[in-house]
Amino acid sequence: MIRRLKSGKYRLYSRKKNPKTGKRRNLGTFTSRAAALQHERAIQFFKRRH
Repeated sequence: MIRRLKSGKYRLYSRKKNPKTGKRRNLGTFTSRAAALQHERAIQFFKRRH
C-alpha cells in the first residue's frame, strides 16, 4: 500500500495492520512512486521465497 506524503515523497505501508498498534507498518519512504512500486514487488518476491 503506497501513500503520498505532504513532502511529496511516497511511503510504502504493510497491507495488514499491526495488531499491537492498530496501524500499518512503515516499509520505507521513496522519492518516486515507481521506486516504491519496485520495492513492493521485491518484498512480495522475497515473501514467497523460502
